[in-house]
Amino acid sequence: MPKQHFPLALAPLLALTCLQGGHGLLYCHYFMEAFVHILIHDLQKAACWQSALQDAFPDARVDTTDEVGSVPAEILIVWQPPTALLAAQDQRLQAILNLGAGVDALLNSAALPDVPVFKLKGAGMEPFMTEYVRYGLLHFYRNMDHYHRDQRKGVWQPRGLEDRQDWPVCVLGLGTIGRYVAQTIAADGFPVHGWSRHEKHLDHVTTHAGEQALAPLLSKSRVVINLLPDTPLTRGYLNHQLLGCLPKGAVVINIGRGTTLVLEDLMARLDEGHLRGAVLDVFPEEPLNADHPIRGYDNVLITPHISGPTPIKGAIDQLVSYLQAIARKDLSEAVSREAGY
Repeated sequence: MPKQHFPLALAPLLALTCLQGGHGLLYCHYFMEAFVHILIHDLQKAACWQSALQDAFPDARVDTTDEVGSVPAEILIVWQPPTALLAAQDQRLQAILNLGAGVDALLNSAALPDVPVFKLKGAGMEPFMTEYVRYGLLHFYRNMDHYHRDQRKGVWQPRGLEDRQDWPVCVLGLGTIGRYVAQTIAADGFPVHGWSRHEKHLDHVTTHAGEQALAPLLSKSRVVINLLPDTPLTRGYLNHQLLGCLPKGAVVINIGRGTTLVLEDLMARLDEGHLRGAVLDVFPEEPLNADHPIRGYDNVLITPHISGPTPIKGAIDQLVSYLQAIARKDLSEAVSREAGY
């Protein structure tokens, strides 16, 4: 008897039972040899994603673009996919799953097919990004920037340590990761204020919402942590004017999207001595040019977009959940193309 390949929409009707996968994952097993064709593009971890997804969906055909190239699929699972891959898709494509929280590059692609897009929401990245924020915050709070300069000058000069309550921190963007960062920093003893466009409530964090609340909030913040997504409303958002709202000696930590911070305006505020320093993990164009002038600032720490590595286990759980939702025609978790997140 020839193999039968069923469309994705019929998958829920064919569910037999839920079984325990090799990675401790729950997946639905279907009466078919090819539940769906999943194609993965990730220049660094494609083989890892492939192995984990094959365990979760043993009846699926799971390929990587390294193996088959840019070909049509029913599900694309991607990180920074090439235009050729998006352009190669046809009516068989059901959805695109993005292997990260940032979907700006994907949504801005002219070749993006008209299908639902899903993104990772936290998926285990929260502790890593919080560690990164803690490192940046403590670098300045514990005067490591001053000690680093003293070291080069041969200066031995202990400095007093301020009370953490005198170091109010502002977290811009209260999505999954922003909430985790804000509450963890608050638990560390810093007064934390969170800002978002729409009202949100968090334990132990003072929240603010709306454009009118932002400038007054920044004026009282020693540290601003940017976790805003890339959207038409947030591009170039942290500009010369808003950076000027921060008190003299404030610090900027950007682990959100590079497009939300105007680097030239940041450098201007640093040159003026208005800002003490910055920690930057994301940039408008990556990789950051080797000769970009911000590399020459000794009060700026630069890292190559490494603040939030994606743990395979946590992400696979979320990808499986999305695939099962897609099979049920439940698109409630899809990205809003209008909002950009």
